[in-house]
Amino acid sequence: MKRARIYYARVDELWRKGEKYAYLEEKEHVGGIAWQELVPDAKGNWLTEGLRDEFETFVPLGSREAKADAKTNTETIFKIYGRGVATSRDSWVYNFDAAALEGNIKRTIETYNEQVFKWTLSSNKKGASVDELVVYHTSKLAWSRDLKLDLQRGKTAEFSTDKIRTSLYRPFTKAHLFFDRILNEEVYVLPSIFPTFETEKENQVIWLKVGSDWPMFALMANAIPDLLPQGGSQCFPFYTYNEDGANRRENITDWALEKFRAQYKDAAITKWDIFHYVYALLHHPLYRERYAANLKRELPRLPFAPDFHAFARAGARLAEIHVNYEHAAEYPLERLEQPGVALDWRVARMRLSKDKGSLRYNEFLTLAQIPAEVYEYRLGNRSALEWVVDQYQVTTDKRSGITNDPNRADDPEYIVRLVGQVVAVSLETVKIVRELPALGLEPGQAA
Repeated sequence: MKRARIYYARVDELWRKGEKYAYLEEKEHVGGIAWQELVPDAKGNWLTEGLRDEFETFVPLGSREAKADAKTNTETIFKIYGRGVATSRDSWVYNFDAAALEGNIKRTIETYNEQVFKWTLSSNKKGASVDELVVYHTSKLAWSRDLKLDLQRGKTAEFSTDKIRTSLYRPFTKAHLFFDRILNEEVYVLPSIFPTFETEKENQVIWLKVGSDWPMFALMANAIPDLLPQGGSQCFPFYTYNEDGANRRENITDWALEKFRAQYKDAAITKWDIFHYVYALLHHPLYRERYAANLKRELPRLPFAPDFHAFARAGARLAEIHVNYEHAAEYPLERLEQPGVALDWRVARMRLSKDKGSLRYNEFLTLAQIPAEVYEYRLGNRSALEWVVDQYQVTTDKRSGITNDPNRADDPEYIVRLVGQVVAVSLETVKIVRELPALGLEPGQAA
């Protein structure tokens, strides 16, 4: 049997449709294209351009084997990790306003439980299709695969105020989430990371975006993280718990602790030091650039940088300002008030100027003199400030009719304050990242 041979050609990924058509017209025929024969690597990867072989020699952040048996001392940094919460019905189970969320959820539960009751009483349910029996109330409920399975199992949903939790929905964007195994499509391992309100006060998680068209980013959080679009996210916590909040356990492996102590000949290194070392290294520009192709395919593996403690200190400070961004001192942006317009802190939709030097907050207020360095702190395809501008706007979901309003009646200046705080946090992040020490992988240095 003759073995197949695979050939590949690519054009600039930033080309627009017209440029691609022009290219094909110029080549006229497949024979006019310079094809490259592909040979897979040891892991079966066919597109290996940009992959760095030394990446495989670094310490893995986590592995499926470690997750499968957390009791073993697997050779990874973290024992357990998992994806962010996937709801399949964000408009229903997320909202900036807790009271609005409660009303939405109660209506959703009423609709869903009615359908469970209907299914249970159906005389021909064994031969009937769920889709034939359930009622699609687009204003009350979004059906999904797992929700239909729960219906067929006769599982009803229950409301509890304890299930209304804080979530980091997007970078620097907190929202209320109805955290529930039925009305969330998948909660993954999150009930063992943030099982109760109390655990949010002590636990932290590295919320990691890898394996997609977005550049990798990591953000420290002390609240339930969302799955995120474009391939999802992974969460690496410091602690794990039983689902009632008991039996707190450190999630850094003893193997990693011994490995780091031996590498740096320092018995005083702690697991928190390692946690913060990881966080800082994931921000290092050279690491992110050099291993960008590897990070699109697998979880990070981390080298041993020459100066462990400098990274650990930087990571601890990054974690502090990122987790506590709502308590940061505001950067003193220039406030330009529109003459003749009454004072107003309410946001409908903010807009950055073309040069991104100012932000039109609303008709009353423009925030000016935004430092250009702010936009160097990027999380995926946007800067931190651009995430805030994108998320903090009044929206109405077309299917459900649900309105999500980020303005706070009890704290009307929250959003304008948040803008100044995120600018300040961004500037400090850029400063810390610029001052990170060498990785030991720079040209002229030994790996």
